[in-house]
Amino acid sequence: MTSPAVALAEDPYILRTPLPDDLVIQSRWINADNNHANNCVRDDIWSLGPLIDQPGDVVLRIHWTSCPAPLRGELKILAWTMLNGERRPTVVQATGGRGTRFGVSKAYQRILMWLRWAQWLHRHEIHTLADVTPEHWRSFARALRAKGTDRRTMEKNLFYLSNSWEYDQLTERAVGLPRPPWDTEGIDDYLPEEVQQGHRENSTEPLDPSVVGPLLVWSIRLVEDLADDILGAWDERTRMTTEAHTNPTTPVGRAALSAYLQPLLADGAPLPSATVRGNTGLARIYIAARTGANLKQVHWAARRHGLAQIAAERPGPCPLTTPVTGLIEGRPWRTSIGFSEADEIRRHLGTAATVIIMFLTGMRVQEVQALRSGCCPEPDPSSDGTTRHLIHSQVADDEEIETEDDEEDQEPYLVTGHHYKNVTDDDGNHINAGEVRTVPWVAITPVVRAIRVLERMVPPGELLLSSAHHEVQDRKLHGSLTRMALRGRVKEFVAWINQEAAAQNLPGQTVPDDPHGPISPNRWRRTLAWHIARRPGGLVALAIQYGHMRAFLDARTSAGYGARGRRGMHGILDVETVLATADAAANLRDAADAGERISGPAASRALIDAADTPRFEGAVLTIRATRHLKKMRGHLLYDNPDSFLICAFKADNALCEPDPGAIAPLPFACQVGCGNAVRTDAHAQAARAHANRLEQQAAYVPGPMARALHSAATKWRNVADTHDATARTAPEIHA
Repeated sequence: MTSPAVALAEDPYILRTPLPDDLVIQSRWINADNNHANNCVRDDIWSLGPLIDQPGDVVLRIHWTSCPAPLRGELKILAWTMLNGERRPTVVQATGGRGTRFGVSKAYQRILMWLRWAQWLHRHEIHTLADVTPEHWRSFARALRAKGTDRRTMEKNLFYLSNSWEYDQLTERAVGLPRPPWDTEGIDDYLPEEVQQGHRENSTEPLDPSVVGPLLVWSIRLVEDLADDILGAWDERTRMTTEAHTNPTTPVGRAALSAYLQPLLADGAPLPSATVRGNTGLARIYIAARTGANLKQVHWAARRHGLAQIAAERPGPCPLTTPVTGLIEGRPWRTSIGFSEADEIRRHLGTAATVIIMFLTGMRVQEVQALRSGCCPEPDPSSDGTTRHLIHSQVADDEEIETEDDEEDQEPYLVTGHHYKNVTDDDGNHINAGEVRTVPWVAITPVVRAIRVLERMVPPGELLLSSAHHEVQDRKLHGSLTRMALRGRVKEFVAWINQEAAAQNLPGQTVPDDPHGPISPNRWRRTLAWHIARRPGGLVALAIQYGHMRAFLDARTSAGYGARGRRGMHGILDVETVLATADAAANLRDAADAGERISGPAASRALIDAADTPRFEGAVLTIRATRHLKKMRGHLLYDNPDSFLICAFKADNALCEPDPGAIAPLPFACQVGCGNAVRTDAHAQAARAHANRLEQQAAYVPGPMARALHSAATKWRNVADTHDATARTAPEIHA
């Protein structure tokens, strides 16, 4: 029999048995800049922080107290071996894996499954893994299946359980755990019946347009119009807080405190108050800062005069002296900002800036979380005088930046940012720290302004979404705000927007509930693609018109908008575009089947193309189907609700003058009389209704604007009249 020492020497994949004082994560797997605490094997809680390098990731922890004590030691050895060892390449190849090590989240899921399994074994009086039999494996598999676990999850869970046997073979002293029977007999008999489901690809729902419009309007409003007021108030609040905690105890301070409080008490006036955890009381820090008194002096004065009770009964404001210059709809949005309010609205300002970056760059959430102060330096102008802002996540030292002076139109040479999805090493293992991108993102003006605001909220070089600087009540936090934190902040921001819209008498600028659920951060990329592909000039334009954003999201700029070295955002945009064309084709088929009349020079061709376009009823489009539809170039239909038509796009016929090789029209340049136009009765009715609305608006505006509205109304009424005179049913067109 081979001794453990010989096995360790001959087989590099076998690890020694860990000692109680060994670190949970060996140093060779920890990046140099990772400063998460590393536990010992003996501890009841293992932090996986040393393996987590993405700034916004939650630190995962394993709580061993949930594992039955008799099995805890053996399970710890298996978990330690998985966290620090490598799988045999032959096993990886046989199981279809992509790397010799599991990513931290996948390793965590496996350990959770093992803990669940250990609890089941303990209930069945199994107190060592050596006593497990094939029948125990089968019984546990049946128990999982009986809980209604779907086929995909069940297959994943059984694979996790198989890994426990695999890592037992890689320990110095294997306990002799038998191999699960599904590894040798085949897994199909252990799985529930297949249920047809849509592919996971692009299953994320975009945000509803009625939500995006006002949310983006308010986000840009806070960043561009109100940021100076908010950050000025926060600076004053910070200064006052520091003074309140450092004021000395002096007779001068006591006299100033008395002079401040006595008139308020004598007149029965409200006292400066603050609300903490739902309880209203005296604003002691504010009063100490205003008077120069020490906090202890304020405390004793409050006890002597019962000020806490009086403040609860007669709560008063705590106005700051920072001047308010911001306007909402041409009116000052505050007379002053309150001491307690400064913290809340600063929080909403950070959320607003984050919303702008997530939505108007197309970055993934973890890429936004990795941005640092200094990520978007001011560029040098190009030869034509224009500038282009580039965003990157890692700021290089001056000596690391190379330049080429012989290029006439040289732009700043920038180190690009990190990305994380599908980043692997040479062995196929996921790199949690990601890697530096080869191409930076291109930032439009609102994004640059949002970044500048966040840079004012954190120190130079710090993460823009640093938890320690955005969650000011808990300075012990590290890394960026997590997805859960961002989701909660957006929810709070929406509540504040609706409250503020009511206070400002702007009922049309409230944010309704999204029909598809909470506004989670991972929905923004899909929403941007949805707006570009399906609503060009739609509700996003509301925010564009409010602010100073003049970047039209059409084919002329989409190549540079949110530019990426890999497909990234454009991959999502391709899917959304094809989904939009499939919907346009389905709508035209439905209109023809319902007997609607159809007009336009491309009517016959559009009906043929609509019949040949696949229908996607509730199914999520896959990348393969996307490629298939893109091959139908020249035979795809694009709905343009702003022009009340469907475009059966052919570049040679297009009056919108698309770029050479374009596969889609330019909706902002749509022209009346184009040879690609197709209209249904519904389009004509919508055009006529729009003309009526324009006529109504013309009655309430000055003369030149009224004439323009009358002219536009006449144009759309003529479009509807032309349709009514020339439209035919589908059978008549094909006759």
